[in-house]
Amino acid sequence: MKNLLLLTFTWWNKYTVGTLVALRGFKRVGEDELGNVYYEGGKASYGLPKRWVVYNGYAEASSIPPGWHGWMHHRTDVPPSQENYVAKEWQKPHRANATGSALAYRPPGSLAATGERPRVTGDYDAWTPGN
Repeated sequence: MKNLLLLTFTWWNKYTVGTLVALRGFKRVGEDELGNVYYEGGKASYGLPKRWVVYNGYAEASSIPPGWHGWMHHRTDVPPSQENYVAKEWQKPHRANATGSALAYRPPGSLAATGERPRVTGDYDAWTPGN
C-alpha cells in the first residue's frame, strides 16, 4: 500500500504513474553506475528526440554523470552505453548537494562557520545607535 501511495503522489522519489504512462513507447537506452535509467523516444516540438531519465531514488539532477549529461542535452547522439565512454581526468565523480547540512561550504567570516569572525578593517566603520 505504501509503495502504491509513493508511486501515485511523490514525483521526487523515482517516478509516478504518470511518468510510467508517459514513457510508454520510449525505448530504454541504458543505465549509469548510479542506477539512473535513460529513455529515448518520440519527437520534441523542436525536432530532436525526447530524452528522459528515471532517477534511482531521490530525483537530483546533479546525479547524472558527465557522459549521460552530454547525451541528455543532445551534445552527442550516441549514449555512453553504446560506446566506450571514459570520463576525462578533470571530470569529478558525483557528490551529493550538501546545502543545509553540516558538510555545506561556509566561507571565512560566515556566521555559520566555526571560529571567530575576523575584525572589520579598512574604511568601514560600524554604525552605533545615537551617533
